[in-house]
Amino acid sequence: MIATKGYAAQNPGTDLAPWNFERREVGPHDVQFEILFCGVCHSDLHQIKNDWFPGIFPMVPGHEIVGRVIKVGDHVKKFKVGDLAGTGCMVDSCQVCENCKQDLEQYCLEGNTQTYNGLERDGKTPTYGGYSDSIVVREEFVLHVSDKLNLAAVAPLLCAGITTYSPLRHWKVGKGHKLAVLGLGGLGHMAVKFGVAFGAEVTVLSTSPKKEEDAKKLGAHHFVVTTDPEQIKAATGTFDFILDTVSAEHDFNMYLSLLRTNGTHICVGVPPKPAEIAAFSLLGGRKSLAGSGIGGIAETQEMLDFCAENNIVSDIEMIYMKDIHTAYERMEKGDVRYRFVIDMATL
Repeated sequence: MIATKGYAAQNPGTDLAPWNFERREVGPHDVQFEILFCGVCHSDLHQIKNDWFPGIFPMVPGHEIVGRVIKVGDHVKKFKVGDLAGTGCMVDSCQVCENCKQDLEQYCLEGNTQTYNGLERDGKTPTYGGYSDSIVVREEFVLHVSDKLNLAAVAPLLCAGITTYSPLRHWKVGKGHKLAVLGLGGLGHMAVKFGVAFGAEVTVLSTSPKKEEDAKKLGAHHFVVTTDPEQIKAATGTFDFILDTVSAEHDFNMYLSLLRTNGTHICVGVPPKPAEIAAFSLLGGRKSLAGSGIGGIAETQEMLDFCAENNIVSDIEMIYMKDIHTAYERMEKGDVRYRFVIDMATL
């Protein structure tokens, strides 16, 4: 077993603190890499608080992981010691179901293996995430990372990046489309960057007028303050797609009214309560309400390659490991532009 240092919550709601644990030895098909940077996702906080479902404790969060390979198994073909590497929200799947065979491991019919707060394929060994100094991952779930980009700013691409890239690619959003990005946070700022890069006309929808300047700097063409009835009236029936990144309660019916005929509202945020949606909000205009979850491994690699070619990374604030709870407090207030990343050298 490999001695590993990390930060863990010992019980639901307890503060993260230093914790030593063991990872499995590098098997013939495994890659071990030293973790250099790990992004901080809002889901990290939700899961240590048991907001969504009972967690597995002690819990080491973190699923936006980048680093450098330090050991590979005898049968590994795609990586060598010294390579830059990354791992996102999952570290394994059944690999044989209908979805896995279509490179949709995120929708594995047997359930994919989450990077943390999950169980390995044996059904009993807990997984531990990127708030740690190294990780061992099956080769098929390790991603190549370009040395052209700021490595720390690449880390959030493994969740915030692919979560927004995947639906835009699936619905073929691009030139000739009017795309609205609902919410300008960790997910939303990446959605703006990708939407612009794909050639769409991008509008940011936000309750905060203060975010207009940032939206324009990120490349958005327009900005709508959703608390202003006149701006909402002017935007009604104008968008082909709304990419909804908001994880707080909000009025889906009002946003559906902003879609054109045959428009699609795509959910990637996770509000705490089920939404109430009137049938007429969908019937009037043959509108669709859809959802999307991260992306498969092949698509995630495609996204990383696209970012390297187009110089796209996340806007980040670097933090020390010891400051994680201050970062969580700021994150809950929306006080981050736009993703915290932990320098794991401070572990």
